[in-house]
Amino acid sequence: MPISDLPASTFDLTPRPPEAARQPHPLKRHGHLRVDDYFWLNQPEAPAARAYLEAEKAYAEAVLAPTRPLQEALYAELLGRIQETDLSVAVKYGDWMYYSRTEAGAQYPLHARRRIPADGSRWEDAPEEILLDENREAAGHAFYEVGDYEISPSGRFLAWTEDTQGERSYRLRLRDLARGRDLRVTRQGVVSLAWAEDEDIAGAGARPTLFFVTEDRRTRRACQLWRLAPGQTRAEALHRERDERFNLLISKTRSRGFLVLSSASHTTSESRILPAATPRARWRLVLRRRAGVEYEIDHHGEHLYLRSNAASPDFGLQRAPCADWRDAWEDVLPPREGVVLEGIDLYRDWLIASERHLGVPRLAITQLASGERHEIAFDDPACVVDLEDLPEWDAPLLRYTYESLTTPESVFDYDPHTRRATLLKRQPVLGGFDPADYACARIEARAADGTAIPVSLVHRRGLALDGSAPLWLDGYGAYGICNDPWFSTTRLSLLDRGWVFAIAHVRGGGDLGQRWHEAGKLEHKPNSFDDYLACARELIARGYTREGALLSNGGSAGGLLVGAALNLAPALFGAAILEVPFLDVLTTMQDATLPLTVGEYEEWGNPARRADYRRILAWSPYDQLAARDYPPMLLEAGLNDQQVMIWEPAKYVAKLRRLKTDAHPLLFLTHMESGHGGASGRYDSLRERARQIAFALTCLGGTARKAG
Repeated sequence: MPISDLPASTFDLTPRPPEAARQPHPLKRHGHLRVDDYFWLNQPEAPAARAYLEAEKAYAEAVLAPTRPLQEALYAELLGRIQETDLSVAVKYGDWMYYSRTEAGAQYPLHARRRIPADGSRWEDAPEEILLDENREAAGHAFYEVGDYEISPSGRFLAWTEDTQGERSYRLRLRDLARGRDLRVTRQGVVSLAWAEDEDIAGAGARPTLFFVTEDRRTRRACQLWRLAPGQTRAEALHRERDERFNLLISKTRSRGFLVLSSASHTTSESRILPAATPRARWRLVLRRRAGVEYEIDHHGEHLYLRSNAASPDFGLQRAPCADWRDAWEDVLPPREGVVLEGIDLYRDWLIASERHLGVPRLAITQLASGERHEIAFDDPACVVDLEDLPEWDAPLLRYTYESLTTPESVFDYDPHTRRATLLKRQPVLGGFDPADYACARIEARAADGTAIPVSLVHRRGLALDGSAPLWLDGYGAYGICNDPWFSTTRLSLLDRGWVFAIAHVRGGGDLGQRWHEAGKLEHKPNSFDDYLACARELIARGYTREGALLSNGGSAGGLLVGAALNLAPALFGAAILEVPFLDVLTTMQDATLPLTVGEYEEWGNPARRADYRRILAWSPYDQLAARDYPPMLLEAGLNDQQVMIWEPAKYVAKLRRLKTDAHPLLFLTHMESGHGGASGRYDSLRERARQIAFALTCLGGTARKAG
């Protein structure tokens, strides 16, 4: 069923600014006069702006109306692949086994535990205690999301944060699990939290102190540390981060020896530590911040461990005595060429290093007593490996998750003594899924400057690589974040209809380490766009697809990547889906009052500087729109988004409607009750994905029926 050819003129999509904003808004900087005709949309709460969003949404829904039967069929297909009633792998913490589970028809999970019997009988047979039913908490809210979720050391208290608006501004909640009641303590804007060790205060029994970090209401920057002592309903302010580039994060080492307060910008960090057993003691600074130096702190026995990039962008690991670490750091894992040390995990007996060797993840395990080291390598050329954060310090087994473009998320227990992995659970995929029916590969494209850019891809086996297949090209490329080749049950609906799915690992991301990130930010940002286009052309050259049969997709900073690519080479793409896209970069980076702006000068540049202003202007997707043909486009955004404001895609669409020279559909859907992450409920998320796949299929086709 094709998308409706209903012309935009059928709906009144002319943006009508309020009388006070009838004149274009001049933005003059560094002698350059930049006129923004749609600046008034930067006030989305104004009636005129809201009317425009509603009109665009109504038009998009009308154009997509003929695809509703396909959307419903896809939704049933997507739903048919998931096991609605399911159970996570349980985790031991103290005297309990903790897990979460889902029930058929319920949007959200339930979090529960069972006590480990002292007589050695099966814990699975012990009575279940429901700690948090997200469905119950979500009642009456169109959106619900849990942020932090922390059990106190004794197991008596639960602290969690929740968002009911989609703004990613979380409210603190506390629950006394022993008494089954909520405490009268709430706080808005809580970013992270950690429990100190339990104290016995004046014979009142063991109760812990809670530390938490809150954000500034205006900029949403995590900047204030608080302490909530047992029995108190009002928290005490302890420390405030004054530098607007830096954000605070509170955590606790697995050893339960220290609380760690980290303060970090995009390029620099410092940490303070506090013995977790003495929450009223003085915080101690580990290493003073130094521009460009990032580090993380962990603890084992008599030593602090320091993962740092001071000696190499690929990071190394050192340690020093807890008693006096000044000038006493010694190498544990020196930096190695081609190996990125992404993180470390310390247990009583083991040090586990999460590494990437030439971009491929692996785990390196060192027995602390002997120093013996071995690696867990993975044969799949495109996979994701994460070490699970087990809370038990003396855990006899390690746990990791593994997934790839063809393998669902799989949880393994690993015995470092025998070096054997045991599969505990693999994400169920119903409907006859067989990984052997799909083939994945990792190829390289060559950028204009000669750099090899990795591309991960997957398709159904037997697909003719003759250029006839449509291809979904995903990209991100910012903040040093890895765009990993994850598994997706919803993606199967494309692959089974003859599509190829590919991920362009462009510079700006962290796929090949810090150098890869730095090669795609600030003055090097255009490398990200060139890399993405090089990947598209390489996929065409190898017969995976053809020009005009690619769908370009990216979210947030990935939407920026897609927007820039469409301005540079629109004819390459047959369609585009931009999710919560960051498109009006220059205007946003000129407004220091917005959330995230000041901290992101280190990523994009500061337009107060002439050189940065002109660099951003040269590629900002909104500013570089021009009178040319663009492919069919679907943009989706959330009204409550506080990371990419709704006016960015709104202004982009309004300007593009005026400039574009084609008759292709341009659709803009605003989700009025969500934010940056889209719908929160699992069924609602499936419906959103079904709509996107329907748009892709109607624009670029595929086999008439799914394979099998």
